[in-house]
Amino acid sequence: MGGFFGVTSKNDCVMDLFFGTDYHSHLGTRRGGMAVYGKNGFQRSIHNIENSPFRTKFERDVEELSGSSGIGSISDNEPQPLLIQSHLGSYAIVTVGKINNEEELIRQAFENGHIHFMEMSGGRINATELTASLINQKQSLVEGLLYAQELIEGSMSILLLTPEGIYASRDRYGRTPVVIGQKDDAYCVSFESFAYINLGYHDCTELGPGEIVLINPSGIQSLSQPRAEMKICSFLWVYYGYPTSSYEGVNVEEMRYRCGEILAKRDIGCDQANCGGCTNCGASSPATKLSCVNDDAIHPDIVAGVPDSGTAHAIGYANQSSIPFARPFIKYTPTWPRSFMPQNQSQRNLIAKMKLIPVDALIRGKSLLLIDDSIVRGTQLGETTEFLYQSGAREVHIRPACPPLLFGCKYLNFSRSNSELDLITRRIIQEREGKQVSSELLFDYANPDSQNYAEMIEEIRKRLNFTSLKYHRLDDLIESIGLPANRLCTYCWNGKE
Repeated sequence: MGGFFGVTSKNDCVMDLFFGTDYHSHLGTRRGGMAVYGKNGFQRSIHNIENSPFRTKFERDVEELSGSSGIGSISDNEPQPLLIQSHLGSYAIVTVGKINNEEELIRQAFENGHIHFMEMSGGRINATELTASLINQKQSLVEGLLYAQELIEGSMSILLLTPEGIYASRDRYGRTPVVIGQKDDAYCVSFESFAYINLGYHDCTELGPGEIVLINPSGIQSLSQPRAEMKICSFLWVYYGYPTSSYEGVNVEEMRYRCGEILAKRDIGCDQANCGGCTNCGASSPATKLSCVNDDAIHPDIVAGVPDSGTAHAIGYANQSSIPFARPFIKYTPTWPRSFMPQNQSQRNLIAKMKLIPVDALIRGKSLLLIDDSIVRGTQLGETTEFLYQSGAREVHIRPACPPLLFGCKYLNFSRSNSELDLITRRIIQEREGKQVSSELLFDYANPDSQNYAEMIEEIRKRLNFTSLKYHRLDDLIESIGLPANRLCTYCWNGKE
């Protein structure tokens, strides 16, 4: 994934740029960078942040950099910002997104006279450099940004730092956010809307899909109007977005509460507001017995979230069901990095395990209902469940906060997976159906009312040793977000573009 932040000010911008970029550290763990423009021209610094936080790597740079405008980046992939000199002038560039037609664009670039690209480790070309090469094929930066948005298959949001100010271009379908903040003497542009609040900025505007603006201390100039069609990524609310952020006016934390509430209503199986007990279970309150209109009633003692992104979902579930929220394991954060940081999957699994410390009094002899943001490979959640059983749990009921992941994301670098067979759902489907699985059959597995869906979920439950397993339905997820379905990208769950 990745995130970016930019500042253009009447005064020195370096401290705002430093803290605003640092506030995007949850979006990437490999590279961090900042570029500024001032009386000494362009200055830039890039560091590897795989083993140290962004803040510790750039503290010395803050003392050496100076300028009134700047852009910064946190990235899981290519090092950036890049400094570019072309017939359009000199500029720095950062991007967030994914290019699916890289080979075609690189071939076209060579055919058009582009001499070479810098090769990164692993033989890949820097996607940000490729984006710059597309921009440079036109006669102005605006034409170049529009051209890049048209040619790139996937998604690409872009910031350009120039002597005139910062050009901000949201990706063509608005899959990722670009928001602008304002204070008396400066403007900022950010992936995450919360990143500028503590710096004294207030919300100004959010760019629409494909919109391009030029920002300088005097104001915002519209250069290309937003497009009508939007497909913002739904997974931002489920997992990647920071709780204090809002996208399209919808706060992440609040959405997760609603998600948990709807999960609980599905388990309760009746209208809690009007429930005075029912003949199925004789309960005086639906909190006494979940799934009370079904045969698979469960009796959790506590509701818990897998730290951190599952916590808010679990709070929403607990509030709706009246089952106590608790933390049966605590995440040890002072030294352990994020679990997906190492390249090696077994190392990521080990770190994920080492971070969670059990609270025996809240586990032993208890029935736990656990909410995680999603199930991808299933490895970590399976190990967490086994860890709870070994710690004395009587039952472990799992409620993922999104539908089963069936399709690898085509638009954002959410995962380092090289194959859709890394998904536990696709492995099970291949074992059931053989190697050649039609799109129609996959769509049937994505249908929560189909027999194939039910049997796939039961197989996941058995393999990962859950007492029970119920996923969030896609229609419920869309309700949790609160935006029209046609404005959301739900490709990873239903394969629909």
